[in-house]
Amino acid sequence: MKRKYALVAGGPKAELANLKAYEDENVRWIGIDRGVLFILEAGFTLHHAFGDFDSVTMEEKEKIERETTVSIYPAEKDATDTEIALNWVLEQTDVEEIYLFGATGGRLDHFFANVQLLINSIEKEIKITIIDSKNQITLFKPGTYKVVEQRGWKYISFVPISEDVYDLTLTGFKYPLSNEHIKIGSTLCISNEFVQDECTFSFTEGILMMIRSKD
Repeated sequence: MKRKYALVAGGPKAELANLKAYEDENVRWIGIDRGVLFILEAGFTLHHAFGDFDSVTMEEKEKIERETTVSIYPAEKDATDTEIALNWVLEQTDVEEIYLFGATGGRLDHFFANVQLLINSIEKEIKITIIDSKNQITLFKPGTYKVVEQRGWKYISFVPISEDVYDLTLTGFKYPLSNEHIKIGSTLCISNEFVQDECTFSFTEGILMMIRSKD
């Protein structure tokens, strides 16, 4: 059976999405450092935990070790805890989709590193979405995609991550496009909106970030 994996990192709790909105029997919860505590506070079952756990107390660390299998790494290493956890999930044979929570807010270096993790894994053919209380971030390689309107998520933006995105076409949106060449640094596709329940976007070359947002 294919599963969704929900990774929860230790970003600011104030930015955290409502985790309970994503809980079902098909989801496996993976804690990353202090994000483990967010999972336990929500009352979910932990499947695995990763990190150096330098942001938790000794008592909290002991609790985490009682709850699940824990992979502990030194604070000084060549990859972030989030990268280590994501790479582990991508190696699982039953993964269908990945949610990444607790990966925004706080330090900007960590945020940009987390976005780059999506770039590194885009060839895996597995949808990975960074989610916080006001944003959903997903990267796409060339193709044609359908996107369905979600109540409360008013805005949708498309941002080039590669130097160029070619033949970007937006259909069913308030501001449509047809075969547009978008260069990195362009703000042309910021704050678009749905005008029908199901829209499509397509492009032929490059890497494109889609951000769904609400105020």
